[in-house]
Amino acid sequence: MVFQRGGCVYIVTNKTHTVLYIGVTSDIRVRIWEHKNKVHPKSFTAKYNCNHLVYYCFYPHIEEAISAEKSLKKRKRDYKNNLITDFNPEWRDLYPDFELE
Repeated sequence: MVFQRGGCVYIVTNKTHTVLYIGVTSDIRVRIWEHKNKVHPKSFTAKYNCNHLVYYCFYPHIEEAISAEKSLKKRKRDYKNNLITDFNPEWRDLYPDFELE
């Protein structure tokens, strides 16, 4: 039997919303904490201060999340902006919601 684990596509941005980073993870709490704390100091998100979680979507299987991430990365910026605005109209940092769970 093959164990399958879910995944999550997420978008983080900087405080002025000029840079977007799209990622995939099996543990969103840990991954966003890593972005906020610059665990990987030479990474894209650390360089551009992308640590505000503005969008996420869970998938039952990590493979689905990876496919969705690849598809989203190919989209134009306007599409991504609209996706975020529909999900999170104020573009507020959603990470504190996960800390409360």
